[in-house]
Amino acid sequence: MASHIGAGAPAAANPALLHLILDVLDENKAEETVVIDLRGKSALADEMVIASGRSNRHVGAIADKLVEEMKKGGHGKVVVEGLPHCDWVLIDAGDVIVHLFRPEVRAFYNLEKMWSAGRPVEGALS
Repeated sequence: MASHIGAGAPAAANPALLHLILDVLDENKAEETVVIDLRGKSALADEMVIASGRSNRHVGAIADKLVEEMKKGGHGKVVVEGLPHCDWVLIDAGDVIVHLFRPEVRAFYNLEKMWSAGRPVEGALS
């Protein structure tokens, strides 16, 4: 289950896309998934999802599957950065930005701390 960072757990701006992303991450054994509500903080997206894979190969496999399922689900064109090395893969799906990291890279950049105004709250989706 994903944690939600922000003031409570507000309804997602694009719940179908967020549900799809969280389901694919769960099915592909992504670890420590966190959803950060960016509304009012950034015009880049409404939500940011951060998750970890155990290795470069695992991060790449999660990213490939996520992009495939988003396209199948009709969620438009997605932009992907970082696939050749898979230390940090960014997937921009418009309303939701997904960051997939190897654990040590995630710890170094610590995006949760940078973007959060609160503490993790269980139940990412209302």
